[in-house]
This record gives sequence, C-alpha cells and structure tokens, in this order.
Amino acid sequence: QVQLVESGGGLVQPGGSLKLTCTTSESRRSDMTWHRQAPGKEREPVAAISPYSYTRYKDSVKGRFTISREGAGNTIYLQMHDLQPEDTGVYYCNFGFFSESLVAPWGQGTQVTVSS
Repeated sequence: QVQLVESGGGLVQPGGSLKLTCTTSESRRSDMTWHRQAPGKEREPVAAISPYSYTRYKDSVKGRFTISREGAGNTIYLQMHDLQPEDTGVYYCNFGFFSESLVAPWGQGTQVTVSS
C-alpha cells in the first residue's frame, strides 16, 4: 500500500516561512498536490505539480508558496513565505493534480500554525 509522509510544519509568526516535505513509497513520477484543512473547514487543494513540473496554485497563496519536486520520484516540497493566520491548518500531500480524484490513503499530515 502506498504511504505518504508529510513533515516540516510548526508554529510560526505572521510573515514567517516554513518548508514542507512530502515523501511517498510510490516511485513512478506522478501528479502531486498539497492540500490544506483549516480548522472547521473542508480540505482544499493549495498547490499542485505535474511530472514535468507544471504547477498550479490556489489564488490566495500565489506569489507566497512554491511547490517543487526532487529527483525521479515523488518527493515534493512546499516552500511557504509570508505566512498569514489564514494559512493555519493541517497540510497533506497526495496524488492527483489539484483534485482528490486519484488520492491514496491520506497520511497524518503536518500541522502549520501561524500566530503571534
């Protein structure tokens, strides 16, 4: 069974930065998406990257977040700058391009809290 592991979250002040990492046991290069679930809200896609590094972002994170990938597999990153309280939530990675249509079982996610 494919496993997804997210890491890199934490507590940061507004305006701060974090870099999230996602690793998976699936070696075939695939579409990948970072999703976010804010407190009391549904999970939503935040950023996606194709096998050829085409990217897409949620409007509210454009210019602040950068999704990237490493090597031939599916290790992906989410570099986040100028974090705001509304970026608070649990961040998950999964397969698919900006949707949940091809998801594998969800990992534990990584908590990002933006607060002063």
